[in-house]
Amino acid sequence: MELKEILSRCDHTLLSQTASWEEIRAVCGDGMKYGCASVCIPASYVRQAADYTGGKLPVCTVVGFPNGYDTTAAKCFMARDAVENGADEIDMVINLGWVKDRRWADLLAEIQAVKAACGGKLLKVIIECCLLTEEEKIQMCRIVTDSGADYIKTSTGFGGGGATREDVALFARHIGPRVKIKAAGGIATLQDAEDFIALGASRLGTSRIVKAVKAMEK
Repeated sequence: MELKEILSRCDHTLLSQTASWEEIRAVCGDGMKYGCASVCIPASYVRQAADYTGGKLPVCTVVGFPNGYDTTAAKCFMARDAVENGADEIDMVINLGWVKDRRWADLLAEIQAVKAACGGKLLKVIIECCLLTEEEKIQMCRIVTDSGADYIKTSTGFGGGGATREDVALFARHIGPRVKIKAAGGIATLQDAEDFIALGASRLGTSRIVKAVKAMEK
């Protein structure tokens, strides 16, 4: 696969708790230089990043991150606030306790509410696969499909496990035709990226692919 094609699917990510504006700006610069799909950054930097990139690179941020147990109202506020500040894409974390309680209707309603709060911007739904059973993952594929969200996403990268090839393949078998897949967490090499794309991932959440490309240029 062409390197340009791989980079065009990468959400170049920096979500460290200590991320500074200098670091965020560098990530934005790399995202523009290498033609990434977006830059995924903390919500507090969205306005600065949107001003800095000037529409040359979509800005993505996270909602209910990384634990997912904020109230629905709080998640909707976060999504609206991010969009008002210039976010083009929102990655939300589901309420994992509700999955364990089998509150399927509540999970569907929450995703639908956050999607509405996004005002037409892309919504990716993080289900944190490393904490779910296969049955729960399949059920979430159905719920995300029914919700009208744009993507189902494997992981936050903060939950103790990242994307696996098995989970992306499972998503591909169980999501509806309109839903896309984002693999995130632990994607370190170009071979990883190619494998996930071949299995059906349209987006890759990673900080390391651009770093790998930069290392090749030295």
